[in-house]
Amino acid sequence: MTERSAPLRVLTTGGTLDKVHDWRAENIAFAGEGNSQVPEILEHGRCSFPVVEHVLQLDSLEMTDVHRGIILDRIVGAPEQAIVVTHGTSTMGQTARYLDGMCGDKTVILTGAMRPYSLFVSDASLNLGGALVAAQTLPPGVYGVMNGRVFAASEVRKNEKVGRFDVPPCQPEK
Repeated sequence: MTERSAPLRVLTTGGTLDKVHDWRAENIAFAGEGNSQVPEILEHGRCSFPVVEHVLQLDSLEMTDVHRGIILDRIVGAPEQAIVVTHGTSTMGQTARYLDGMCGDKTVILTGAMRPYSLFVSDASLNLGGALVAAQTLPPGVYGVMNGRVFAASEVRKNEKVGRFDVPPCQPEK
């Protein structure tokens, strides 16, 4: 049997997926620079082939185009054609649109979680698993994978009212 998995790199940038409960401050926060939940999610899913690279550890509300440029540099410099970027949900769409058309012949998938992986009852595992498969099977381009759906970069939008990513409503024909 031949290996069908494409070489894959996961770039971690922070976001809710990587936050943990800080019992001292009674809030959620990052566990410390470079500490990501992604290796544990992959281990629990018995998924050992992706290279995991820590890039940033930010809440996406703090992300600027300077940070997006750092992510773009890591994508372009990666030897793999299939790239997954973990990202906070608040500005994931903005980053997807920033990267769109800039990544050459790579397939780039942005994903994250609406609830931290460490708090259980999280969408992190579903979203990361979907992103891994999408990165290996979709044609080159930039996409978002959230809540069991794949979105083109131009359609990555968080619906704050219902707490998920949705397909944009259809526009009436003119």
